[in-house]
Amino acid sequence: MSVLPPDLPRLRTLVTYLRGELSRTEQALATAEEREAATARKQAPPEPPAWLVERGIGVGRLPVRVHAGDCWDTRSRCAPAGADQIRALLAQGIPACAHCRPDTALGMLE
Repeated sequence: MSVLPPDLPRLRTLVTYLRGELSRTEQALATAEEREAATARKQAPPEPPAWLVERGIGVGRLPVRVHAGDCWDTRSRCAPAGADQIRALLAQGIPACAHCRPDTALGMLE
């Protein structure tokens, strides 16, 4: 026994209704897929570098101070650096930031 109506007018009505529902369902699916793709495209912001070298102004832009990567007292003239580079700069006499104390964090005191 079928649950569908036996006569032609009601069957046509049912087909029209189901086509409309299918169209709305496909639109909802496309919207959900776009939303998921947009979420996947969003990337977490990059982590700050572990160490920073603050450079001076002018020709050559020599290092003037070293910082830990999360220091609040950095300027726009800072560039990321590795721990070995920071150790070498500290050994050369480049001062450490008085706020974040990268020399203490690396086990080197002035």
